[in-house]
Amino acid sequence: MNLIEFIGYIPAIIFPTATIIQLFHLLKTKTSEGVSAIAWGAFALGNVCLYIYTEKYSELQSIIGLLVTSVLQLIIIVLVFKYRKKGLV
Repeated sequence: MNLIEFIGYIPAIIFPTATIIQLFHLLKTKTSEGVSAIAWGAFALGNVCLYIYTEKYSELQSIIGLLVTSVLQLIIIVLVFKYRKKGLV
């Protein structure tokens, strides 16, 4: 593994980890207060677009760092709307 390949794993670890931290916080507190669905939607869209742009479709770093993170971000958006709906009842 060369240095560039190794460096590619850094965002593949950081991006999903940062997203999982927010996801766990939402699941723990069961409130979406202070969490922006629009921002997380922008992150998800940006990650998918970057995945397409880089054309590294079979690279593990791209798949984990961009696509898996996008799926996690979409789960955050679903939870935000779920918890907002609960707060309105």
